[in-house]
Amino acid sequence: MGGAGDGRLAWVDVAKGICILLVVMMHSAIGTGVAMGGEGFLHPVVAFAKPFRIPDFFLLSGLFLGRVIDRDWRLFADRRVVHFAYFYLLWLVIQSAARYGSIVGDSGPGAFAAHLAHALVEPYSSLWFVYLLAVFSVVTKALRRCPAGMLLAGAALLQIADIRSDATLIEEFCGRYVYFVAGYLFAGRIFALADGARRHAGLALCGLVAWAAVEGWLALTQTGSSVYPTLASLPLVSLALGAAGALAIVVMAALIERAGGGVAEGLRTCGRRSIVIYLAFSLPMAATREILVRTELVTDIGLAGLIVMAAALLLPLALERMVRDTPLKLLFVRPQKFRLVAGPRPRSTLAAT
Repeated sequence: MGGAGDGRLAWVDVAKGICILLVVMMHSAIGTGVAMGGEGFLHPVVAFAKPFRIPDFFLLSGLFLGRVIDRDWRLFADRRVVHFAYFYLLWLVIQSAARYGSIVGDSGPGAFAAHLAHALVEPYSSLWFVYLLAVFSVVTKALRRCPAGMLLAGAALLQIADIRSDATLIEEFCGRYVYFVAGYLFAGRIFALADGARRHAGLALCGLVAWAAVEGWLALTQTGSSVYPTLASLPLVSLALGAAGALAIVVMAALIERAGGGVAEGLRTCGRRSIVIYLAFSLPMAATREILVRTELVTDIGLAGLIVMAAALLLPLALERMVRDTPLKLLFVRPQKFRLVAGPRPRSTLAAT
């Protein structure tokens, strides 16, 4: 396996880097397209990645759960609940404060307090992913004595049922939990898959080409249905594509890490700080989009989306670098006083993901 010198697996960081790029691309491209009234060259890429973009993130997040799931609840809660809760609550306040006017309107501070209270039970905006990581971890630990096949089958049935709800927590839990569980249950096989891809690069590349062809056809073929707009969104098909795409990203990351070079290092940097980017990307994304739309400096929707995406990726990394050795590092590093278990402080928010 590719080592990282600090106990991390390099291909895992590369895979997380690919995922965070796709997530930021989706938000940037769609938001820019809506603001400018059209679509650009990034939109087909966003549509292609939709079936596996979030499933792979959750699969990767479940890979290392086995290292702590049998620990006592205090240590487990520190690593897998308080860790995510700290960053969720902190960035909930930051993101909400930045949108104070649109949240409150003419209602005053009471409406803002009600908004924050509601966000404790209904994940806010893009922060839902961080919220769900804590929920998934607790549920999996509580159910860890269940037979693996029963746990996986139950999670798969929830996904296939395609439960729609006004509650983000319910809908996303049902739709995504199976991938987190799969990462936890099949961690050893996933690591073996990455190792195999590194040893048999030619065969792995052929597999990726075949997957991309099928994925592209299913993800881009319209059905005419408002409920299931593409073939990829159909029940069972979406589960299969989510799983296949997540594993394809594992293989792709292993090959990229094996090849090395600037692309691999750039993706690995983004992967190591994927939660940093995820927490902070929405504000520079919205600001950059607003500037481009208002000034009309760029009229091509695809290029505008690419610029917005670049700003949404690079500015959080720059901010993290600027505050790293200052008191403001608490934006991305959980302080000791917010830890349940004494010990060395994690170097970054990625310590528990």
